[in-house]
Amino acid sequence: MKIFSTSFSESLAHLCLLVVRIATGAFMLTHGLPKLNRLTSGEEIKFADPFGFGPAISLVLVVFAEVICSILIILGLGTRLASLPLIIAMGVAAFHAHANDPFSTKEKPLLFLLIFIVLFVFGSGKYSVDRLLNRK
Repeated sequence: MKIFSTSFSESLAHLCLLVVRIATGAFMLTHGLPKLNRLTSGEEIKFADPFGFGPAISLVLVVFAEVICSILIILGLGTRLASLPLIIAMGVAAFHAHANDPFSTKEKPLLFLLIFIVLFVFGSGKYSVDRLLNRK
């Protein structure tokens, strides 16, 4: 029976990577854009500083990951490289920022973390800027 088959259509896999990239990147932007607004508001920056860089630099790094890297992932441009800052950011969110919170609070960053690991492993797929650049 096909329902138990472990084979898959390569074309469908590339389409799934496209959908996952666009959706996950867009979802992550909903977290990054408010942080970008906070960064550019001119108000005093209060933000977690897990690595000792200072709150301002920590916020800049998270905005870079959640906004710039999310846009790159949506486009499929440098997807593997762009997923690395997001993997770090989601790891810090789950295991540092929400370390003492209940699992239900950690669940969202952990899900994002898993998706970004999958994108790091599998790349952007055929429907991406990476593919267009790789053809030349």
